[in-house]
Amino acid sequence: MPGKEAVNRKILSAAIIVVIIFFLGGFVIFYFPNSFEPSSKIITVSKGESFNAVAESLKANNIIFSSTTFKIAGRILGTTHSLRVGKYQFTSGASNMDILEDMGNGFSTINSKVTVLEGLRYRQITKILRKEIGIDTAKFNSFFRDTSLIGIYPNHAKSLEGYLMPDTYEFYWQDDEDNVLKRMVSEFREFFVDSLQRRMKQMNMTLNEVMTMASIVEGEALYDDERPIIAGVYYNRLKKRMRLQADPTVLYAVSDHSRRLLKNDLTVSSPYNTYLHYGLPPGPINNPGRKSIIAALYPAIHNYLYFVSDANGRHRFSKNYEEHRKNVHLYRKARAAQNG
Repeated sequence: MPGKEAVNRKILSAAIIVVIIFFLGGFVIFYFPNSFEPSSKIITVSKGESFNAVAESLKANNIIFSSTTFKIAGRILGTTHSLRVGKYQFTSGASNMDILEDMGNGFSTINSKVTVLEGLRYRQITKILRKEIGIDTAKFNSFFRDTSLIGIYPNHAKSLEGYLMPDTYEFYWQDDEDNVLKRMVSEFREFFVDSLQRRMKQMNMTLNEVMTMASIVEGEALYDDERPIIAGVYYNRLKKRMRLQADPTVLYAVSDHSRRLLKNDLTVSSPYNTYLHYGLPPGPINNPGRKSIIAALYPAIHNYLYFVSDANGRHRFSKNYEEHRKNVHLYRKARAAQNG
């Protein structure tokens, strides 16, 4: 009889140990706090990314202490196929349960602030969005020629170049590409209100022409007070049937990024080469800001036909070619001084 009691005690002890191990294991798998430095870390869950890949990414970023326990927790909870796409921010002490619940329900997702500066081209904006919110470039490009998004008719636009309003936006990680474009174009549409559309008609211009002029002004001007003056120069040249000879239009034809124009660039065969072709180029050469658009609609009234940089970001304006030659000489002299 004493032997039977001893056996029962051993069985009970073993059962208690098993229960303790079970609860300890459960605690470690689900509730053990993951400690990491710095306390706040960001991780992304992208479209098509597997649960195992997410677990390994969390481990690689030292957010979880074990990818194995995280995977076990995910399989037990059934969340291996329900993680939501997004950018998540976790603080030190978050358990596997906390992380899985957040990712399974879309909690702790953070928006990315994306600043689109005035004068950026569509391709440059695409690169920024790919880096900041993980857009699919191919999908984004597929909506690029959907000019119906502009919502102002007739617009004569050939693409959305020029209509992505520079501003600071908030987007979710891997936000739908069409939603991103719609948001940026809607900012333009909300700015280009009825009064501006009436002004455009008074000038007998199409929307595409206004935005093309605005983009050239954006490409030339650094200072706001010069924008209407520069617009006035180009309108004066158009009236006199002079070629615009706008450097930013040629640069748009020959390069994907900003650089100094070379003499050979001025002979490139392109409808955007305003040294060869009369009138405005076919469309905007960048995405102009609000002040350049206003300048294109309300240019300064003057008799200037030329301008050249003063080598410090501002410009010298002239009414005839002789004055312009003198200003060019001053520019070259200033450049030479800057170059030592």
